[in-house]
Amino acid sequence: MSRFFLVTDDTGFDQRVRQAISGGLPGSVQTLREVRLPATPAELLHHVAGEMPEVILLGPGVRVDEALQLAAVFDVQHPEISLVLVCAVDPDLALSALRAGIRDVLEPAADPDTIRVLLERACHASASRRRNLLPPAAPEGPGGRILAVTSPKGGVGKTTVAANLAVGLGRVAPMSTVLVDLDVQFGDVATALRLDPEHTLVDAVTGAAAQDPMVLKAFLSVHPASIYALCAPSSPAEGDRISGENIVHLLKQLASEFQYVVMDTAPGLGEQTLAALEAATDAVFLCGMDVPSVRGLRKELEVLGQLQLVPETRRIVVNTADRHSGLSVQDIEAVLGAPVDVVIPRSRAVAYSMNKGEPLLQDGSRDPAAKALRRLVERFDPARADQQRRGLHRRAGL
Repeated sequence: MSRFFLVTDDTGFDQRVRQAISGGLPGSVQTLREVRLPATPAELLHHVAGEMPEVILLGPGVRVDEALQLAAVFDVQHPEISLVLVCAVDPDLALSALRAGIRDVLEPAADPDTIRVLLERACHASASRRRNLLPPAAPEGPGGRILAVTSPKGGVGKTTVAANLAVGLGRVAPMSTVLVDLDVQFGDVATALRLDPEHTLVDAVTGAAAQDPMVLKAFLSVHPASIYALCAPSSPAEGDRISGENIVHLLKQLASEFQYVVMDTAPGLGEQTLAALEAATDAVFLCGMDVPSVRGLRKELEVLGQLQLVPETRRIVVNTADRHSGLSVQDIEAVLGAPVDVVIPRSRAVAYSMNKGEPLLQDGSRDPAAKALRRLVERFDPARADQQRRGLHRRAGL
């Protein structure tokens, strides 16, 4: 089965594409060496042997103006096929390409790993468009789930939990999960995922990205765990440019494109965090196994209850739990007046993974903390929904 069709006279790039596909993508690639593009999709697809491809890569070697003209026609006649333009990238070209119907722009010198991630992303876009072309069997929800990971105090491992939750959900919904760093002044998602983002939250809520979800997706960073990330600004001063209204609009945009939107919020109840909770469909409330942290969470839940900002689905997680802390899970539940869903034990592996920039769930660890984090991911996995409704999961404990 050929899922990919490549138009290029660059044999080196052709080889890297084939390496990328053989490294973990089903299907194969056909290559057309004639780089002068026809005027219509039918003329190009005439060269395809067998089934219709899911992804067509144009270049390197094709003329950009011809590629954009052809893409505009493809977008109307064959919206289910994802087109990728392979050429030197600049912001103006990327914007013109996205508006013409190009799914993504790729540098000609990209390595096989980068190509594989982009092709996987393009395949998911193609599958999503094919589903949208079918008549809906029944009305579905307004969009993806928006998960807020929040805590009244810092230092309880909020970024660690959010990063691992996103990585875990990336296996449930590959390339349909995005992690958003809403700690607009001191966010650490980029460090937690070992990313060097070209664009940040400020770019996403201003300019063309705020108006067009396709442009917004071009501003996201791709992570090898098959997720996207939108990182906090590099300077704390830039955080002042992001309002609560910006956050709500951004989250609605992302929920229209992704199955899961995971938010790492700032400690406390600032403007951005309140806006995030207002938009959230689910919340993960986090505390440590110490009296100030538990009391802080109780106060937060009371305030949010008064403001009617507690999402319909909420999970309470105790992080860095220790049997010798002087508190038990039952003590915490008594103070909060609510059951604890997941208890994550204290672990050296967690600290090591964060310092390395690779969340614990990324490497398949069997550490007890990793097992607890997987249980948290399962709470949001539709495949586990029936089991959860029947109450067959075990009571949280340490």
